Amino acid sequence: MPATQADTIILNARVLTMDPAAPEAEAVALAGERILAVGSGAAIAAMAAPGATEIDARGATVLPGFIESHMHLFPGGAELAHLQLLGVSGAEELAVAVRDYAAAHPDAPILMAQGADYELLGRPATRHDLDAVCPDRPFAMFAADHHTAWANTAALRAAGLLEGRALGPGNEIVMGDDGLAAGELREFEAFAPIQALGGEERVTLGLSTGDEPDPPPGPAERARDREILARGIAHCTRHGFTSLVTMDGNRYTLELLAELRAEGRLDARVRVPFHFRNFREIAELEQASAMRRDFDDDWLASGFVKLFMDGVIDSGTAVMVDDYPDQPGWRGEPLFETDRFAAIATEADRRGLQIAVHAIGDGAVRRVLDGYAAARAANGARDARHRIEHIELIRPDDVARFAKLGVVASIQPCHVPGAMDFPTEPALSKIGRDRWRDAFPCRRLRDAGAALAFASDWPVADINPLRGIQAARTRRPYDDSCADERLALREVLAAYTSGGAHAEHTDDRKGMLRAGYLADIVVVDGDIEAVPSDEVAALGIAYTICGGRITHADAPK
Repeated sequence: MPATQADTIILNARVLTMDPAAPEAEAVALAGERILAVGSGAAIAAMAAPGATEIDARGATVLPGFIESHMHLFPGGAELAHLQLLGVSGAEELAVAVRDYAAAHPDAPILMAQGADYELLGRPATRHDLDAVCPDRPFAMFAADHHTAWANTAALRAAGLLEGRALGPGNEIVMGDDGLAAGELREFEAFAPIQALGGEERVTLGLSTGDEPDPPPGPAERARDREILARGIAHCTRHGFTSLVTMDGNRYTLELLAELRAEGRLDARVRVPFHFRNFREIAELEQASAMRRDFDDDWLASGFVKLFMDGVIDSGTAVMVDDYPDQPGWRGEPLFETDRFAAIATEADRRGLQIAVHAIGDGAVRRVLDGYAAARAANGARDARHRIEHIELIRPDDVARFAKLGVVASIQPCHVPGAMDFPTEPALSKIGRDRWRDAFPCRRLRDAGAALAFASDWPVADINPLRGIQAARTRRPYDDSCADERLALREVLAAYTSGGAHAEHTDDRKGMLRAGYLADIVVVDGDIEAVPSDEVAALGIAYTICGGRITHADAPK
């Protein structure tokens, strides 16, 4: 029998439901893991059962729980313990940061740093630069986009990379004139041995290869890995997230999350893909089908395949239609040939699996759209909601294809150079001024009917959705040739809530505040519609509620 009394009520709120049929309300009632009602303060107060939890929002905004539509949970949890270089500039500042971190971690097998700017030293860093900073211990720093790393000589030697190594397409160990590695490592296969030095090979396995740990981890190792995931989830719930779509994974990740759930510590809903790297055979998609069969409920699910089509603009590994302005003859190297990707997409689609592909350059975006079109032609149209992740450059004639093919545009407002933490260079120079108007599309895709889902790509960028919302609302055109790509506030909020639910095929039960929907709610510390767009990031998260349970509390001030 459906509940008639609420065990939790939220009163005195500015409720933005994201439900087009009833977009605003004053209060919300929860019963168990579901929303009992959304309505007036008086009506909701009358539904409270004896002893019900009452949350006074004090005029703050109440929204559906934020959905992080593209992130990396396992690496993100691990990197919370790494040296953070965001904002560090120049050799002197780097040396101080590394020295202090090294002193605090005397037993670390390698010193790992995250968030390094490509222009941190004013030019590409070499192993000799890093030797000057850290001469006696292995040290590596990773670019914020996680597609490039720079390592000192000790790290390169310990990882067996100093003399180079044969790698697959799209990966590179940059070599110096002396025949030894120069220090720069491009893409996952190149720097995976560096990450393994830190004992985090299981953490990064879902991203680097998608394989299972070999040998299988013992109880102590599994316990350690569970704590890394739990730490990452706690970081997410503090920022208002109730659902997480991690873009790296394997069955091992799902098993660890299931163990956390059995312990009563799974505080967010998590979706994990089968990672199909370019060395896999199509028959291995059966693993993705098996993961979907074994993990398919509202707390822990799989059901989709993640692929990379290219790298990133800053390192010149994004795939372009035309040459890079500063590299005549170079357009990037696709990780899948056209026919092979079309065959993979067709088989995954035939199996009823969703597909999500990292595609940043306009050449990669076009190649993925072509593959999706081939899958539809072979299998017939269905509500697949295949996705393209990032879309940092696009050809104008490809914009309308998103809506035509039903493809979700998965976008990270925080990635736009100059909008949040990412600098404008070297990205804008690598794109070329004559293409700025086609870079980092958002409103163009929305106006053309594309479904949008916003995210951070954490730990590539700060996961804080309030900062992401501010970035989406305050970004500016790079020059007069560029359109204004900003969205209205409620459109941005929808992309973090109902748009995320649409992207993961759960919009029939989450992403909106509506009776019968899952009780996933965020209470912002303030009225998000009353503050200027450039002050949204100063707000906080007062409460996060997932499945009717408070997973974070910092009561409104």
